[in-house]
Amino acid sequence: MARDWDLRADELSAEAIGQGEPTAWFDRLYAAGVAGEVSMPWDRDTPQPLLEEWARATGLDGTGRRAVVVGCGLGADAAYLARLGFATTGFDISSTAVDQAGARHAGSGADFVVADLLALPEEWRGHFDLVVEVFTVQALPDPPRTEAMAAISTLVAPGGTMLAIAFRDDGSEPPAVGPPFPLDRGTLEAMAGDRLEVVALEELAGPLWRAEYRRA
Repeated sequence: MARDWDLRADELSAEAIGQGEPTAWFDRLYAAGVAGEVSMPWDRDTPQPLLEEWARATGLDGTGRRAVVVGCGLGADAAYLARLGFATTGFDISSTAVDQAGARHAGSGADFVVADLLALPEEWRGHFDLVVEVFTVQALPDPPRTEAMAAISTLVAPGGTMLAIAFRDDGSEPPAVGPPFPLDRGTLEAMAGDRLEVVALEELAGPLWRAEYRRA
């Protein structure tokens, strides 16, 4: 059953986008995984490799700092940051995913909550020293992708960092085909908005982007 959820994701996302509900398909897909209709989507218990590589290279230490994982899914990245010492919040619009994440990583110290990226709690604005976004905004068409990117940048505290990992548009697929929608350099640069500056924008095999941003 490995990766059979990809096909179901295509069906559910097309249906939701067609209905004008571009974020509704996430919970429907996770629910299908829990029900055993498909294998569990995005199923991993280890951190995303490019996140872990970056953390090791930078000597990332979360002691006394706050982190948030956008679209945390089943929670592996949030649990990893909690182990590095961050007071970590993982949020997802899918209540099913959040329930699964909490069960899987009950002893991690990470806090898993349901939240809508397009309607974030006001108290989260400028609250986090590290914001991690992995393959989330590119799961959305535009609109509302631009609004989602702007919302993510508001989470970064003064002096804080944001790390984004995304599939890179290498010209091999039409840009409108997705999700996932591969992102070009201009889109990654635009994620900085007027709050952040681009520190590094790496073109990696996959093809993938790893982008680091900082707020002054």
